[in-house]
Amino acid sequence: MRTKDSGQSPDGTGTRVPLSRDRVLRAAVRVADEGGIGALTMRRLADDLGAEAMSLYHHVAGKDDILDGVVDVIAGEINDAVGHLAEDEKAPAAAAWKAAARQRILTARQVLLRHPWAPPVFETRATASPQILRYYDGLLELMRDGGFSWDLVHHSLHALGSRALGFSQEMFTPAAGAGAAADMDAAAAEAMAAQFPNLAGMLADIVHDDPESTLGWCDDQEEFEFGLDVILDGLDRLRVKDGGREASRARSGN
Repeated sequence: MRTKDSGQSPDGTGTRVPLSRDRVLRAAVRVADEGGIGALTMRRLADDLGAEAMSLYHHVAGKDDILDGVVDVIAGEINDAVGHLAEDEKAPAAAAWKAAARQRILTARQVLLRHPWAPPVFETRATASPQILRYYDGLLELMRDGGFSWDLVHHSLHALGSRALGFSQEMFTPAAGAGAAADMDAAAAEAMAAQFPNLAGMLADIVHDDPESTLGWCDDQEEFEFGLDVILDGLDRLRVKDGGREASRARSGN
């Protein structure tokens, strides 16, 4: 079990490291990792840092400022992870943009899986995190290098939505999905089938019995990659089509 941040220097000399915004925000990420976002209070954060709660306000304005900050910290982790990708995957030839974008997005997802509380926080922030803007700027660079027009890049970001950052909202929660369907008695299942025959048929067919599945009634990673590949395949077809139109315009002198 991790002990709270003592504020001492790494060399063990006992010299206290002064509080800073970076220390406060990284402690906030630790607290949320351990107890979920609901555990992140000023008092809990101060306790983790071995400080008085009021002293935190010298570095953060309050809870909303902390939430904005932790988004930037985690997005920074994503950018660090993406930065370790091979150079030929970060600056691909036109035909290779899709594989590079896919790897970039799945790398972001691996970081977020270490912070499962973070996606809902990302969705609620009204201010633009500099680190998120940096991430998207790199993704746009991949698309532009791959031959996307600015117009198609714009449409692509809307199509990808949060999936570009490695997460997506699910249509069903596990409690409302196939796991619940598997626990129904025969009468309840029959009643559901009578009202919603297609939904009941799907749920009955896709029940997973894999004990290794740790994310609920579906393989969340498989479903994420399926949706991502559908979108990227479609965008690649549009890229080729858009390029053909540009070439036709150039030949006609328009």
